[in-house]
Amino acid sequence: MDVTTFRAIDREWRVVMSREWDVLGPFPIHAREQHFLSPAFPLDLSKSIDLTRTYPSAYADGGYVSWSKANSDEHGNLKVSHPNIRWEQLRATEGWAALQHHNVLRTYLTVYPPDSKQESTEIDPRLRVECLQGAYFSILPGDETTWATHVLEWHMGNVYALERAPVQFVSLPTSPCRDKATRYQVVLGGSYEIRLFGDPRSYNSEYPILSINFTISIDTLPSLGTSPHLVTPVSHAPAHDVIPDFIHGRPFSSTLGIGLRNVDFCRNTKSISGWWTVVSAAIPPCAGLGLSLCNLSTTIRLAPTQTHVLTLEFQPDPGLIPIDITELPVDITISPFHDESACSDVDEQRIFRVNVPIRHIPMWTSVSYTAIRATYNLGFSNPTIFLVLPPRYPDKEGEGELKEPILALHGAGVDIINQTFWADSLPRQDRAWVIIPSGRTSWGLDWHGPSAADVLAAVTALHDILCTGFMDWNYPRDTKLVVMGHSNGGQGAWYIASRWPDTVKAVVAAAGYIKSQAYVPWTIFAHFIDPALRAVLETSLLPDDNDLFLSNLAHTPVLAIHGGMDDNVPSWHTREAVSVLREWNPDADVTYHEEPGQPHWWFDVLNNARVQAFLDRVCCSSYDAPKTKCRKFTLTVAVPAESGPMGGWRVHALEVPGRLGRLEVCEDDEGGVNVKASNISVVSFDLSKASIHKLVINSQNIPHASMEARTIWLEKDTNRNSTGWKVVDSYVENFQQPYGRAQAILNADGIIDIVIPSLHHSSELSAALRITHNLRTYHLLDARIVFAHEAENGLVCGGNMVVIGCANSLLVKDLLRRSQSEWSHEGGAWALSDKKFNNPTSGLLFLVKRTSSTANTALFLQSSDPGGLERALRLFPIRTGVLVPDWLVVDEAADRIGAGGAEGAGVWGSAGRSNNGKWGFNARMSWLN
Repeated sequence: MDVTTFRAIDREWRVVMSREWDVLGPFPIHAREQHFLSPAFPLDLSKSIDLTRTYPSAYADGGYVSWSKANSDEHGNLKVSHPNIRWEQLRATEGWAALQHHNVLRTYLTVYPPDSKQESTEIDPRLRVECLQGAYFSILPGDETTWATHVLEWHMGNVYALERAPVQFVSLPTSPCRDKATRYQVVLGGSYEIRLFGDPRSYNSEYPILSINFTISIDTLPSLGTSPHLVTPVSHAPAHDVIPDFIHGRPFSSTLGIGLRNVDFCRNTKSISGWWTVVSAAIPPCAGLGLSLCNLSTTIRLAPTQTHVLTLEFQPDPGLIPIDITELPVDITISPFHDESACSDVDEQRIFRVNVPIRHIPMWTSVSYTAIRATYNLGFSNPTIFLVLPPRYPDKEGEGELKEPILALHGAGVDIINQTFWADSLPRQDRAWVIIPSGRTSWGLDWHGPSAADVLAAVTALHDILCTGFMDWNYPRDTKLVVMGHSNGGQGAWYIASRWPDTVKAVVAAAGYIKSQAYVPWTIFAHFIDPALRAVLETSLLPDDNDLFLSNLAHTPVLAIHGGMDDNVPSWHTREAVSVLREWNPDADVTYHEEPGQPHWWFDVLNNARVQAFLDRVCCSSYDAPKTKCRKFTLTVAVPAESGPMGGWRVHALEVPGRLGRLEVCEDDEGGVNVKASNISVVSFDLSKASIHKLVINSQNIPHASMEARTIWLEKDTNRNSTGWKVVDSYVENFQQPYGRAQAILNADGIIDIVIPSLHHSSELSAALRITHNLRTYHLLDARIVFAHEAENGLVCGGNMVVIGCANSLLVKDLLRRSQSEWSHEGGAWALSDKKFNNPTSGLLFLVKRTSSTANTALFLQSSDPGGLERALRLFPIRTGVLVPDWLVVDEAADRIGAGGAEGAGVWGSAGRSNNGKWGFNARMSWLN
């Protein structure tokens, strides 16, 4: 066997992994189906692997594929291809969607015990795994006869090869022998995705090539000394620092984030160990820097293996740092957490120092500048970084005023911190800030959900920063925006502008795709699924379908750009978006420019005379100048909580969540407004936007006397004998509309609490650790793992929550009662609408409100056995395009037939006054087997 030692960093244990991989594939798959299927599809890993067996695949001549071999290099780089497949014939009818496929790979690793018998070997070694661009992997016992009773733990790979991903620690499935080598197996699910790897023609190949990097090494147990300044179980993770630049010694923010990693082990599965809390963080007085930090607002707990960013705030007027100081020392005090209680013994506390690097940059001028790193704290504890390009000239009386900021959204995989080309390719403005959000990571959530929240929060954050020492360069807090972007950022520009039309003044969208289903059509999908179930599942993609919301841009200036030879995002996407926009308004202010012969990216795609002329035209008016009045427009909404007003009109609730809501507004010459509302139950109008003398909604006259307030609130009367509308004095915002998809759990403005039955070793703890890892990898979101009794006593953060298991706990009973949920748990089975889900292999996900009067949500991951929990965990909506509505139940059939293995799915019914804000069972938008 050809083997190599990837990395033997531990002086005791060693791991050796084979370079030779067994490969089975290709199998047709759409872009997110791997989250439903077993990552080992079509294998049944409760049985031994038979390398002589063949498996059905529509891609192969004869309809069957067999095992093949692939070899990785000494760095773990692995390339998998199937040149014997007639790919050109497949794409001749199915397009490049036919190139998407799935492979299952298998290899061996061997763990060797220490050579010295005197070394302590009581603690099992732990693996450090890096899986780049692989979907899922699992470590199995080497003895296949034990697989029938072994529950696989699937770990999500770093599919996007995201920068600054936390270290992934994996426990061995069984304890290794102490006196001889122990062999294990690695099973890897590898999917070729067009968005990830592109068209093979772009890298001059006749067939798709799956590229994965997979390495394994042994993690080291830290040496815990007695002195507080010796090696500690919590170490600095500098890749996760969130540090603002310093201008003239002043931080360009009040927020500082320090990356921490808990490298401790769970030393005993029968007790709690390896958990640590952060007690305090302070700049030592001896530093003499004139800076100080605010006290921690809450206790930060780190689970074993967890990476977390400690959020710190500078005290107001923090003072200046000399430019010759390049490091900021911070002393961090930690304390162990054991026996499910925090330790207050000072003797057990440890202190370690982190030296935070500081980048000093000079004050910008009209001819020289540096892209500035700024930071802000999104809510409770989510330090976030973004870049800004300063304008050439300030806002001074008689010299001109600042214009609306320009938001520049990067493409997928672009790291704005370590890659400078994006900032360098943007046009600096005379009197407008260019704000470059991160989207949280280089892929984020495709500028949807938390990525979209980051965009808007960065605008407010920069305003707040400029209020402290840079007032001549500031803009109004409620400023309008110009949004531009390229590739995924171009798609994001369409998305942001069409969801907040009153906020966005103009759009520059380059090389953006319309939506994921159009980028990679689902031509190979759903062979086993009831069409009614498919329709319910696909409602979870509705809020992301940009083409459905282009009515909201029909009266906004748009410059759309595309390269004529784009082999990444076909140019027809932008042409189609422009065509749809003109269907809504033939006279729309939309310009389409296609650059002949240009590929997906060229350096001056946004930095040229055409773009600048457009920006100068749309930004020439002052902030107070009224926008050109729209006499007739249509506002389209899918999720009211994620949409803003248009022309002063705002939708707050839909009659049937999961379906589109549309508001058609037509104004006449005498101040009369005629409104047609479709699938809308609550709407408001801001009277500061216009004077209304007569209002008609769905042919019903609204009395003039009701329009004396600043805002008109209209609610559809839900009385059985009424089909009309009524005016209400105000609308209680906490009647939160259902989001329609479990992805809402990511809309967190602070730490997400993950609740498990106990902090002892368990399948629930394993699932919680994997969720915390994935949240930080894909969204730079932090989570805190707590046990049910703590949550029952109110020791949680009050934001979004994930509940794993705990079905019989008082916490779950209380959450279901407070949220008025129709889910119940009795006799060991979950039930909804008189339907019991008692299949022992089922995995359940469902979203509820924390209480009946709050916007914060709780996502339940429930099952009857560890296998069901694994199925639910794979469907946790980390990525865009995962078909998970408000609630979903799948059983073991999903391992083989994907979404066809669902037992039930649905979108909650609307919340309103009539049902006291309840998210109820919605028969029209649900499916039960």
